[in-house]
Amino acid sequence: MQRILDGWHSPSLDQYMEIVTYGHYGFPLLMFPTAAADYLEYERFLVIDVIQPFIDSGKVKVFSINSINRESWMNRNMPPRDRALRQNQYNRYITEEVVPYIWNSCRGRIGISTAGASLGAYHCANQLFRRPDLFDGMIAMSGNYNIRSFANGYYDENVYFNSPYDYLPNLNDDTYLPLLRQKTRLYILSGQGAYENPNGSRRLSAILGAKGIPHELDLWGYDMPHDWPTWREMLKYYIGAKF
Repeated sequence: MQRILDGWHSPSLDQYMEIVTYGHYGFPLLMFPTAAADYLEYERFLVIDVIQPFIDSGKVKVFSINSINRESWMNRNMPPRDRALRQNQYNRYITEEVVPYIWNSCRGRIGISTAGASLGAYHCANQLFRRPDLFDGMIAMSGNYNIRSFANGYYDENVYFNSPYDYLPNLNDDTYLPLLRQKTRLYILSGQGAYENPNGSRRLSAILGAKGIPHELDLWGYDMPHDWPTWREMLKYYIGAKF
């Protein structure tokens, strides 16, 4: 398996950001780490190992990046307004730096799918919903899509436009909503075991359904906890069967 470690000083974030690429060919999959983790988390927790057959066969080319959650939503010492502003800087990093990097690696403007678990599921969904012109599909596993829970009661337009529960119900434009309605690979997954919150996935599914956005809600069993064995099985199945 080809593995390339790379990085650059991000103008959007004003700091060095790493990225790792696995594979040589296939549809591009951008992976967001959980909570406060880094770009190698999915490798450490053997997710890359279980999907390696798809990488080696040229079905998928995986890109994994760092989070900045410690500098935004998870930083309780930062005012909520600044957390939301830092999220917007991360959004620019994704759209203006990571997306062109992936296109350059794939030698073309190929539709990018996103994936993530836990807080990474929020990021993978938020990026796609905000920019369906750039992203083509998602595998969102065990997510919480109400970012207001991290804002300590503070609310402004920057929180609003980063909280899918808030901005999706009001999405009625002539550009992004039609693009979202054309998507065929939006997958919302959750276990129902320990520490899982399937109701969060159900609520996102209901919002998408009300907007006529096609998607699949898949709730796994009560033996599937909020943990790595669940996410390894989910990602392996969905890449193998749905892409």
